[in-house]
Amino acid sequence: MVKNYRLYVMLLPGVVYFLVFKYLPMWGVLIAFQDFQPHLGLTGSPWAGFKHFNRFFSDPLFWMLFRNTLVLAVYNLVFFFPMPIVIALLLNELRHELYKKMIQTMIYIPHFVSWVVVVGIVYVFFTTEGGLVNELIAWFGFNKIPFLLSEEWFRTLIISEVIWKETGWGTILFLAALAGVDPSLYEASKIDGANRWHQLWHITVPAIKSTIIILLLLRLGHFLDLGFEQIYLMLNAMNREIGEVFDTFVYTNGVQQGQFSYSTAVGLFKSAVSLVLVVGANYITRKAGEEGIF
Repeated sequence: MVKNYRLYVMLLPGVVYFLVFKYLPMWGVLIAFQDFQPHLGLTGSPWAGFKHFNRFFSDPLFWMLFRNTLVLAVYNLVFFFPMPIVIALLLNELRHELYKKMIQTMIYIPHFVSWVVVVGIVYVFFTTEGGLVNELIAWFGFNKIPFLLSEEWFRTLIISEVIWKETGWGTILFLAALAGVDPSLYEASKIDGANRWHQLWHITVPAIKSTIIILLLLRLGHFLDLGFEQIYLMLNAMNREIGEVFDTFVYTNGVQQGQFSYSTAVGLFKSAVSLVLVVGANYITRKAGEEGIF
């Protein structure tokens, strides 16, 4: 360490960041096992054991929250996760560099738009009173569809917003992996008679397979993290039955109602599920002969 102290000095800001913002806050998990009172603090609040967990698991809302969160998480994994891969593969096939960079820039931009603005755009397009989509539907002689108040359309809108906002940004790592593919592999495959589809399937996809696996494992670590802000802004009295998830429930009970211990127990349960998923998926990946994350 003394010999390479310059490297450790460079590492220091990152270490301090994780200590302050990731590890120290973990002490707050203790209040899930306490009847926490802010004026008593972590050390003075009485212990409650698994009281809040038992309350949560016996709450009739538990299965509704678990179902809603799980369904949206699976939708994210099935419909959103492959999209950056597909777009990266398509962009990699473009040979006109200027056109390629223009497309990349256009699909990156939505990532920098806040969820408040995204949901506002959705309201402008899909509201029944003056919304562009409903006005077109009415113009063609059909009845307007209450997209924003409908349980049937809630999940479709949520996943569509995520795809529109984050797909472009998600292509960055895959494009970086594709940039490292040796061009001589493509030239050799052409000599062997391979067409563009053969090259894509036998050279391009295997080149990013390890990146896909690692990002999938990391994604499972946030499997139940659906993004509080987006869900909360899209919720209303008509779709709450299928739209309420763990994140919004924690906010409602923890921040608005002051049930800090109860909401922390809910959040800890969600984190425990994510941990099990990551460890299990990593174990299966290693057994299959691929490189995991640990």
